[in-house]
Amino acid sequence: MNDQHKRPGWLALALVAIFVAGMLSGKILESKGLAQQAETYEELRPFTEVLNQVQRNYVEEPKTKEVIYGAIRGMLNTLDPHSAFMPPEMYKEMQVDTKGEFGGLGIQIGLKDQRLTVIAPIEDTPADRAGIKAGDRILKIDGASTKDVNLMDAVNKMRGPKGTKVMLTIERDGVPDPFDVSLNREIIKIHSVRHKMLDNSIGYLRLTQFQEQSGSDLEKALDALHGQNAQSLILDLRNNPGGLLTAAVEVSELFIPKGKTVVSIKGRQGKSEEYTADGAHPILDLPLIVLVNEGSASASEIVAGALQDWGRAVVVGTTTFGKGSVQTIIPLSDGAALRLTTAKYYTPKGRSIQNTGIDPTIVVRAVPAKETTAGRRPAVRERDLERHLKNESEPQTPGVPQETPDLTPIPDEPKEGGDEDLQLQKAIELLKSWTVFKGLLVQPQNVPDVAQGKGI
Repeated sequence: MNDQHKRPGWLALALVAIFVAGMLSGKILESKGLAQQAETYEELRPFTEVLNQVQRNYVEEPKTKEVIYGAIRGMLNTLDPHSAFMPPEMYKEMQVDTKGEFGGLGIQIGLKDQRLTVIAPIEDTPADRAGIKAGDRILKIDGASTKDVNLMDAVNKMRGPKGTKVMLTIERDGVPDPFDVSLNREIIKIHSVRHKMLDNSIGYLRLTQFQEQSGSDLEKALDALHGQNAQSLILDLRNNPGGLLTAAVEVSELFIPKGKTVVSIKGRQGKSEEYTADGAHPILDLPLIVLVNEGSASASEIVAGALQDWGRAVVVGTTTFGKGSVQTIIPLSDGAALRLTTAKYYTPKGRSIQNTGIDPTIVVRAVPAKETTAGRRPAVRERDLERHLKNESEPQTPGVPQETPDLTPIPDEPKEGGDEDLQLQKAIELLKSWTVFKGLLVQPQNVPDVAQGKGI
């Protein structure tokens, strides 16, 4: 009896103790937060002092917003190469990009050795038709040096209204002197999906970029090829620089059964989010080859990695670009926006794409290995860009440099689908001998499955 009377008292005391402990821990956390905030404000003091001096004493009246925008760009330049500030007009252009239409030259660029470098021209654009090549270095834009240029500023200078001109000064390996290329800006319409039949039985799908409509466009192309009695498929992701994560998931789930992981992302706090196939599409369970090269980046690598991990496709070509980071677009109060790297991508088997890329199941270079590499341009990959993020899963050997330049040469690429397109010809050869080569598919039994439904 007495014990029964005592228990509620002890329980009440325990609850009070827990409540007090919670309040104390909350106060401690709050005080830590206030301390960090105070430290940040203290570290901002030099910035406010400099801004004050510029506003009061600079030889000409400064435009405060331009000065602050410049400071923001400088701040983000200390982070990875994909984090950037977008003024209002650039943010609007970015929103247009994802819809597949913008005014510009049709060129993908990055920074290598602090120099503005072409990653790849977009097919059938002014840059492509003018002969701009992957690996070219852009020394000047309209006569202005690109030395120490911010990547987004360079993009902004090269974009503009249809019909306007821009002059690029190009430096190219194997060419003794820099040369100028005059280009007329056009409305760049990215038709992200093309398809055709090869050899009467092989369906060929070319995906050039991941846009809002890429998933539905690819589904329509698959339906068309199915109607032409395609017995096998080639998905060509070569020189595809990526795009929307949602589009990569939509493309992948056309080939992967319901509930299977397409990709997971993990941020600084370690929390993982999984994106899975929704099972809403009919799966064409046909033999599949995925073509990739050093220009296949980001969303392309997500698709190639998922299909490879699940044993759904044989990946053919060369190691991909290695951009395994997630950028979040954060709108700001004045119409500008922040593009901030917030997480990394991981394949269904948990492989990080960052810096390493996706290694093909079968390596096929665009030119025979026996040919001389003299005069060819070195491949530009994520690990070559300034301030790139590391891959935490790469082995660390004390005293041994973890990253070395990739000297894989990039040849002048043959016309897509021609007899000289060795990678495509290899894919066709594999599909014709599928019963022999299907053993190269990765067996997915060790890939962790997830609950049914769409991940977020």
